[in-house]
Amino acid sequence: MKNLFYFFCVSFLKKQLANNIFAFLTLLFLLLPQQSCNTTEPPPFKEELPKAIKLKLLDVSCTEAFIKVSAADTVLPVNITLKKDNTALFSFTLTKTDTVVIDTTLQPNITYSYQTTAQIKGKEENSDTIQVKTLNTTSHNFTWQKFEFGGMGGSSVLYDVAIINENDIWAVGEIYADTTGQAYNAVHWNGTSWELKRIQTYFRGNLITVPLEGIFAFSSTDIWMVGSLPIHGNGNDWTMYDLRTTVDPNLSLSKAWGSSSNDMYFVGRAGSIAHYKNGSWSKIESGTDLPINDIWGITKNDQTIITAIASDKYQVKGKKVLSITSSGVNEISSEGLAWSLACIWFNNNYTTLIGGDGLFVKLYSRLNWNSITTPPYYIFSVRGNKLNDIVVCGGLGFVGHFNGIEWINYLENGLNEMFGNFYKVSMKEDIVCTVGVQADGYAVALIGKR
Repeated sequence: MKNLFYFFCVSFLKKQLANNIFAFLTLLFLLLPQQSCNTTEPPPFKEELPKAIKLKLLDVSCTEAFIKVSAADTVLPVNITLKKDNTALFSFTLTKTDTVVIDTTLQPNITYSYQTTAQIKGKEENSDTIQVKTLNTTSHNFTWQKFEFGGMGGSSVLYDVAIINENDIWAVGEIYADTTGQAYNAVHWNGTSWELKRIQTYFRGNLITVPLEGIFAFSSTDIWMVGSLPIHGNGNDWTMYDLRTTVDPNLSLSKAWGSSSNDMYFVGRAGSIAHYKNGSWSKIESGTDLPINDIWGITKNDQTIITAIASDKYQVKGKKVLSITSSGVNEISSEGLAWSLACIWFNNNYTTLIGGDGLFVKLYSRLNWNSITTPPYYIFSVRGNKLNDIVVCGGLGFVGHFNGIEWINYLENGLNEMFGNFYKVSMKEDIVCTVGVQADGYAVALIGKR
């Protein structure tokens, strides 16, 4: 019995092994012809070489695109044709590693494609294609509210304004609201009403209420004001910096701009420029004794660009456009500008607006400033959100808005004309506030909501 069982087990195992080997050989037989017939080899690895010409969009408006064209040193000089939507736009010779080209033929809210073609080492090479979508136009539809201040004890005026949000707006100047002869030097909007304020600071041991000319605010608790000297506060408590004692006895400041509360620039009379950086103050030599009437700047890609305008409104000493850095000042061409300059604004390094006796624009790399057709009012201030959303204000109560392709004059569209001037305008998203003085001696503020 034992031998029979042993024989049965061995026979069974041999049979299973034979069956498995047969199955394995059958599968191998079926696979081998397929492998032997597949004689197509995979394509060899081909390294994608970098393009010799590269395109990068720098900025865009409703009607303009600013495009950086770069080339490798090894292909210079090179003849390049820029194509828009596969149609040649223009040709030029690139002799340096990069340049900026400006297409001014665009329409709002449309996507365009750009590519370059160049002859490199006897072969035609195309750059990668970039897509550019222009900005859409913005709405002119603001609802306006007018507010008056003062009327007693002297002529009142507001010189500057800062919007923190729609419920937090500050304006500064001199407001005589009673017969005491003591002026208020600021007003604050809380979203419902304006409150008269006296910003008081200690100056050489005395508590004073200084006439204020400038303001620049980062938040409700981080506000800079200027009244010949810089003042910083949190909305309730204020500190004046006596730079005439610590920096230069001749500094007289009126306007401010900063990238942060630790990096502030102040400008004013007789070419005065002061810089505050991380707790330390310094004077920057401007190279002019002209009054510096306005300052503006931007910070992009860790680069800060600051520009100011200086002008004697009676054209006795001339005008200057100044590029300011922490280490010094360079002069920019003023060719094409009018004799009197009051304000400057930009939100990139490619389009700059200057106002005064007219409104002027300068595009990147262009040498001259060109006049923009606006109503015949003196332009005291220009500010905006982007190149498709800009406001200006000026003489006789003029307020205008640019939506990317056209200007509107609100005096001609239902806004009451006043005999006086709007000296400053601020814009933040859909809120505009402009301030100044009426001929009857009242200070005035105008709030527009879109």
